[in-house]
Amino acid sequence: MTKIIAAGVLGAVTVFGAAGAVPAQATASQVTQDCRTYSGVKVCGEVQLTEQQKQCVQQAVQKGMSDRRAEVECSR
Repeated sequence: MTKIIAAGVLGAVTVFGAAGAVPAQATASQVTQDCRTYSGVKVCGEVQLTEQQKQCVQQAVQKGMSDRRAEVECSR
């Protein structure tokens, strides 16, 4: 009897565990776009920066910020 209950619990865990492990499907636009969000600002694709914004990025990177984040932060 104990073996049957244990097998039933194991079977339930296996079934429900497998269902929870299914990865979410990405849409085609999510796969092709390079999107990132920092400080509530979302940017997708290549960021077009002015010369002043490029200088801001360089300064931020020198202070330790990642270039990707600096591009978003300086593009506002």
